[in-house]
Amino acid sequence: MNKIAVVILNWNGKKLLEQFLPSVTKFSNREWAEVVVIDNDSTDDSIDFIKSEYPDLKTIVLDKNYGFADGYNKGLDQLDHDYFVLLNSDVEVSENWLDPIYNLFEKETEIVAAQPKIKAFNKKTDFEYAGASGGYIDHLGYPFCRGRVLDTIETDSGQYDQLTDVMWASGAALFIRSEVYKKLGGLDADFFAHMEEIDLCWRIKNRGFRIVCHPESVVYHVGGATLPNHSSRKLHLNFRNNLFMLYKNLPSEKLITTLLLRMILDGVAGVKFLLSLEFDNLMALLKAHYSFYGNLSKMREKRRILNPLVTTEFHKEIYTGSIIADYFIQNKKKFSDLRF
Repeated sequence: MNKIAVVILNWNGKKLLEQFLPSVTKFSNREWAEVVVIDNDSTDDSIDFIKSEYPDLKTIVLDKNYGFADGYNKGLDQLDHDYFVLLNSDVEVSENWLDPIYNLFEKETEIVAAQPKIKAFNKKTDFEYAGASGGYIDHLGYPFCRGRVLDTIETDSGQYDQLTDVMWASGAALFIRSEVYKKLGGLDADFFAHMEEIDLCWRIKNRGFRIVCHPESVVYHVGGATLPNHSSRKLHLNFRNNLFMLYKNLPSEKLITTLLLRMILDGVAGVKFLLSLEFDNLMALLKAHYSFYGNLSKMREKRRILNPLVTTEFHKEIYTGSIIADYFIQNKKKFSDLRF
């Protein structure tokens, strides 16, 4: 039986499959691993390419584009492996990428999710933005990583090569026990894309489980291949989904004050966009808040369901300071500059 499903979600990504499937199939060739492609109703010839070049590769073709979150949910629901690896289509894997985390999962049952060290495909000496060497958030919900604080990306010199508990594992290469994924309802489909893995990981942490980064596993991520990093659409999703995530997962005593502070900071960001004449970004921010308020009753119901399941609200991987203040005022640009 294949214990690990390495699952790539594809949407009109033939060029990425041509470039990155060779390393995935070559270096995932284990008796206990299987590579699977979920297709989000692509309109290019992705599926024809797979059938022609990889006829033995398992594919799951969905009836429409469900986005990153629900696309994975609907595809993974059809798989019964012990472990899933949610792998972006723009990731090159290394020869030994599966074994360290697979072996860890087999030995340490309290660890339910993990990520490899994620480095930049186009500059392989550096960490990559979306995950680096493990994800964290500050008390206001702003995400950052070992190796990447806001827009400052560090060169990898082995400074974060310890196996370490983290707050979230990157959706670019997310290892997770299938039982936990399905029990927790998977990724939140209302997010569509972006920050859905942080939300899932927060729910995992609230249940008392562990999430780690295992730096002996290494992959290389392009990043922004589906949606460019500076697109207003991505900005909209990040602002909105961060509010969704906070509302769903914050302890009750911190919910109102944290959301109020975030509203103020988002307002500051809006003024900056206005003064900089970044009208697309300003509209993305306003639409994000409009969507958040419009979905508040739905998020309230999700919070009502999740609250009784919380076993621990304190997580040492949540930074008690403000990453925004530390970065811009105190000039703390590296993860090692922070004091948890």
